[in-house]
Order: sequence, then C-alpha cells, then structure tokens
Amino acid sequence: MNDLIFSVFPNENFIDLGLFQFGREQCTSAHLFGPAARNHFLFHYVLSGMGILMANDSNGKTKTYNIKSMQGFMLFPDQIATYIADKDTPWEYIWIEFDGLRVKGMLEMAGLTIDTPVYHAKMKELREEMKNEMIYITENANSSPFHLIGHLYLFLDYLVRSSAELKIASGSKLRDFYIHEALEYIEHNFQNNITIEGIAEVCGLNRSYFGKIFKDTVGSSPQEFLMNFRMAKAAELLKLTSLSISDIGLAVGYDNSMHFSRAFKSIYNISPRDWRNQNKIK
Repeated sequence: MNDLIFSVFPNENFIDLGLFQFGREQCTSAHLFGPAARNHFLFHYVLSGMGILMANDSNGKTKTYNIKSMQGFMLFPDQIATYIADKDTPWEYIWIEFDGLRVKGMLEMAGLTIDTPVYHAKMKELREEMKNEMIYITENANSSPFHLIGHLYLFLDYLVRSSAELKIASGSKLRDFYIHEALEYIEHNFQNNITIEGIAEVCGLNRSYFGKIFKDTVGSSPQEFLMNFRMAKAAELLKLTSLSISDIGLAVGYDNSMHFSRAFKSIYNISPRDWRNQNKIK
C-alpha cells in the first residue's frame, strides 16, 4: 500500500450530508501538519501508532491531546489545529472531511465538540464497523457519489453509536435522537412497504407529533422526505444499472410501476425512462 492515499469528492451539492475529501496516510517520524484551519468537519481515526493534537478550544486557547491507536479526533470548521506524529511510533490514520445541515447536532450527540474533540469508542464492534466504512470509502473513490454518500451516512451512524460519550438528553437533543432513529429506519427499509405511522411507531411517538417534529427539524414532511429519498435511490439505479423501470420501482418500494413513474416525475420533472437516457453511464 502507498504511504498516502488521497481523493477529492466531486461537488454534487448534497445538502444534508456532503463529502469533500478523504484519504489514508502512514506518517513518517515527527510528521507535522498545520497550524491550519478547515472549512468543514474533518475526522481522523488512528489505525496504528500515536501522535499529538494541538487545537484551539471554544475560548481560543490551544489544548494538547495525546492520541493513540483506536482513538480519533474531530476538527471543526475554522478551528486552528496542528497534529504531529510520534517520533518513535508515528501514526497511520484514515480521514474523512464532510459537512451538512445536521452534522453538528449529530456530533454533539456523540459528545464530540470543539472542547471535547477526542473520539473514544464504547463498543468495539461498532468502532470496527465505523473503521470499515472509512476504509471502504477510501478504497472505492471511483464509486458513484450516491453510493459514497450512503456509506458516509453509515460511517456517521457508527461514529455516533460507538462513542463513549453518547448522551440522549431532553428537549432538542431528545428530538434529534427521534429524528436520527427515523432517518436510520428509512435508510434501511425504504425498499419495503413502510408507512409514516410505522416509522412513528418505531420511534415510540404518535403520528401527528412525529410529523410535526420531523418537519420542524428536517424541513420537509416525512412523506416528502421518504419520496425524495426513494427517488434519489431510483436515480442511482437508473444511472448505474440496466434494471427495468418496473424492477427499479420495486427496488425502492413501489409495487405499481405507474405510481413509481408518477412519483419520479413529480421530483425530477421528467419520466424515469427519459432521465435514464440523459444520465446513464455508458
């Protein structure tokens, strides 16, 4: 393996969760990066070795953290930081730079803030799943943007659930937890005949209250979000596969191909067949 693997993600204007760049590096003795600030969130996971992170806290004071294998650190937008590989046991790390409307809230659920930037895993199994998602993204840089964004969602889910500092609090954080549960359920079950009532039940909420907090938080109703999510998956299948229109409809939860085509056109203002003709990868 090369000492450095680095990839830049094409700009596809993903709003809720976007990927910017990612890579993997075996650092040399005392290798230094910084001081520098990023425009987005940047997470490093240490695969082996150790090093030091020096980063500004919320008061602008520089704090020093010793980071070792199986730990990680989060850098926040505009945060000035420097990190240095150990002289005797320089670290190898993997990193992902990402951003999105809901990222900051998700990281706070995991206890990762500008004042507490070090990642500690609570569960080994979830930590390994998170690491595997990071490796997968790094080793599959040529996959479609939708495919990589899907794995970025999985990475973030494992990051939050594996954190030793995971806290479910009252008020807005509890609401965020419900929305996270709903989004995770949709992501894993969109191809099935799921209903908004069923999603609300999974979250332990009544239908009307769930609909209200979902729209307040996400910006669209659960029905609108589910349809947009399904159509985004359908567009990926239209672009990358030769499946029939009806089979793609089935794959995203539509038993009736006419209903699927109508839903697709309501989102993209074009039929699935015409969209495929314009966008399919040759």
